[in-house]
Amino acid sequence: MVEIKGQEFEQVSITNSYNRRALQYKNKIIEYLKSFKLTEDDVKIPLEKMGMKKAQASVAWYFMERHLFFSYNGSGKFVENLAMAEQVIRHFMEMIIEKEITVDEFINLFAEDRDILKQRKHARTVLGMDEESTDFETMHQNFKKLAKKHHPDMPGGSTEKFKEVNSAHKILRKELS
Repeated sequence: MVEIKGQEFEQVSITNSYNRRALQYKNKIIEYLKSFKLTEDDVKIPLEKMGMKKAQASVAWYFMERHLFFSYNGSGKFVENLAMAEQVIRHFMEMIIEKEITVDEFINLFAEDRDILKQRKHARTVLGMDEESTDFETMHQNFKKLAKKHHPDMPGGSTEKFKEVNSAHKILRKELS
């Protein structure tokens, strides 16, 4: 089980037909979002040429004039990451239908800046992490060390660097928790 946005999801394992299944997951996500009166043009889901490749899956869409985004990179294959994205989006959309969450709560869960992937890459660099790392504990430990080192009240501290470290932590905490 994997915890994502406060909910538990079963990790998906796919052993064949990677590209076909990736396309199926993409189409399922688009169909779910169409139920909220979105068009295919409102949704962006890049596919990898090799579904079995280790790569992050991401879904970006526009809803009620907001840019919403979800990505997952915790599995060994792109297709499995896309399957997890499908599971998460479907789950939260079902929660709206069942009136367990409001549309505004849904939007707040997925709202991101348009350049979020670039921001996440920069945040990992700031916190001295590998570009593909999804380890929350490592990220948090690196943050604490750097925040202490750059705190303005410490000798050699820097307000600007401290703010950058805090911003990086905030970006990655939202992604990884």
